[in-house]
Amino acid sequence: MSQIKKGSITRLGFDFIPQVFIPKGKDENHHRFEQNPRSDYRNLTVEEIVILIENGNRADNWENILVSESFIPYQIRQSNFFGLVRIGHMAPTYLEYRNLKLESGIYNSTIVSSDLGDYVAIHHVRYMSHFIIGNDVILSNISEMETSSTAKFGNGVLREGEAEDLRIALELCNENGVRSILPFDGMQAADAYLWTRNRQDTVLQHRFKELTEKRFSTVRGTYSMIGDRCIIKNSQNIKNVQIGSDAYIKGINKLKNLTINSSPEAFTQIGEGCELVNGIVGYGCRIFYGVKAVRFILSSFSQLKYGARLINSFLGDNSTISCCEVLNSLIFPAHEQHHNNSFLCAATIMGQSNMAAGATVGSNHNSRAADGEIIAGRGFWPGLCVSLKHNSRFASYTLLVKGDFPYEMDIPIPFSLVNNDVKNDKLMIIPGYWFMYNMYALVRNANKYASRDKRLLKNQYLEYDMLAPDTINELFNSLRIIELAVGSQMNEESNSLTKEEIIRAGRAKLTGPLDQIPTSVLVKGFEHSKRKVELVKIGTAYPLFKRFIQYYGTIHMIDFLETHSFEELKNEMTNSQRLEWENIGGQLIEKNAIDQLLREIKSGKIDDWEDIHKYYHELSRSYLETKRAHAFASLLEITDVTSESISIEIVQAWLKEAISHRTWMVDEIYASRAKDYENPFRNMVYNSEEERDLVVGKLSENSFILQQRDELNGFIKCAHKLISKLSN
Repeated sequence: MSQIKKGSITRLGFDFIPQVFIPKGKDENHHRFEQNPRSDYRNLTVEEIVILIENGNRADNWENILVSESFIPYQIRQSNFFGLVRIGHMAPTYLEYRNLKLESGIYNSTIVSSDLGDYVAIHHVRYMSHFIIGNDVILSNISEMETSSTAKFGNGVLREGEAEDLRIALELCNENGVRSILPFDGMQAADAYLWTRNRQDTVLQHRFKELTEKRFSTVRGTYSMIGDRCIIKNSQNIKNVQIGSDAYIKGINKLKNLTINSSPEAFTQIGEGCELVNGIVGYGCRIFYGVKAVRFILSSFSQLKYGARLINSFLGDNSTISCCEVLNSLIFPAHEQHHNNSFLCAATIMGQSNMAAGATVGSNHNSRAADGEIIAGRGFWPGLCVSLKHNSRFASYTLLVKGDFPYEMDIPIPFSLVNNDVKNDKLMIIPGYWFMYNMYALVRNANKYASRDKRLLKNQYLEYDMLAPDTINELFNSLRIIELAVGSQMNEESNSLTKEEIIRAGRAKLTGPLDQIPTSVLVKGFEHSKRKVELVKIGTAYPLFKRFIQYYGTIHMIDFLETHSFEELKNEMTNSQRLEWENIGGQLIEKNAIDQLLREIKSGKIDDWEDIHKYYHELSRSYLETKRAHAFASLLEITDVTSESISIEIVQAWLKEAISHRTWMVDEIYASRAKDYENPFRNMVYNSEEERDLVVGKLSENSFILQQRDELNGFIKCAHKLISKLSN
């Protein structure tokens, strides 16, 4: 049954903090006065009290109502006050926002132990308890605004005297909670990723918890705060919130236990029908129309719209979830998910991803336990109505064809199309599909994500380029996989060859006469089944992979040669290494640097999250240089050239091949887009070519294609200039 307590009306605005939790020598307002140290208040005059009473106002004790010198009693009407209430400056003005004009002052409201800033307009706030309101704030038609003495504002900490089961945790990556982390304001995707990994390392896990708890006081009594120039109107329940300045909130059902970051440069908006509980919202976010989010972090400049559900999940910067349902997932920046029947659960999605309509990544229990996990590299794209089985893992830029995938998969080859061939009962994979058939989308996506990165401080380098250390290393691994598969097929009956001998045999076959290269080959370990897994078009994919690796190395060489000599290039290449890299929250970091970071966290050398973030930022500052070293090492390895044997002639040949490859890429960008104009089934909905061009735009005027051609011309001029420079 409900437990309703009774007390004296004179105590309604008091006893916010239980006496046992008030520090010695302090009172229940000690934390409040730290949050708002303003002291230019005075008591009401007798005349002012008379005016207030005549205007239908009442207070449990008028001595507890403190005001500024510019107090106007006529601007307070039909309102009730309990406890200590402090009111800032007033003036005969109105506040206006988007055609809503409200007289400043306090009207038809109940205020309990709160501080009100300068020139606020508070209308029909039926109950406000223990809030600190900023300046020029509009609050209109709100049912409840209240704060508890144990408010934590979405952070995963406890106040003094609270039991452990009251702690808020995010159960990321897995439904059973074994990868849970404690959220905190300022948490980045990289933080969440590192914390969810290495669960066997109890020392590391303890340190992450310790660093989080150090950020917050356990003292009770923090007030909710609403920043300057905020507008909140036509809303229901608001409890335990910290809201930054310039936020715009309207028509919400519930905001509870939240930090909502907002600023003049990056203001956050929350709209009709939303219910947000136990979460942290980043700067510049947009949350509209029936969104439900519980136990979540929404990073800066991200959007939740049209009934989206985000539960026990972390969504990275510059992402959008519209209509869909996402649970128990860690999602890196630049994620797109727009369709009502898309479902994502128990997954780590590493950014630049797009979930198509009907995609079901999760909740297809294939055991007696909760779902396992799915890990997908950058550029993950499950197609229409795809359903996947946990556990599965996918390399970068994997495209899954429409259909049900009945077995667990481990796809290590990037830029691939994966198709469940039901008719022939096999899994078919086209390595390098994006290179072969949709160069337009592949290159455009990198530009699109970079242009959508609205972060105010880009001190953490988020990699959007399709050719980067993570994808290049995957391409190198893919070459070995293809070579091994071809060599194994050639020597099916031989048990005397070592793995390296089989790989060499496969490499010789793949670099031999084109008519001798098999069109397809079988592989193992890609699917947990007994059926065939077939790689097709390997004769095209294999040399393409090598060309892209060489191009990656050459474009970094071009950048270097623009300001350095050939001898300096040789020295740089001599010291270059192709090391293992990892994507942590959209930032690529060498594996040895990550290991060093974790060691320093465990040892106590790094002792707070700010220092961890500084570590990311330092690596970001040196990223392009470190990436260049990786590119140089990749170039030497793929061309089988040693740094000692590099000559001007070899470099000039690389430059000429880069011109050829870049020209081919731009031609493919045009050709892949032109298919949409040449397809009669796409054209049949238009009554003429003129109407089609009016609706979708003329191919000849496509801004992205024109941009790529301009960049190609600049690239060719630069490369020829370097070729001439080297000749001299």
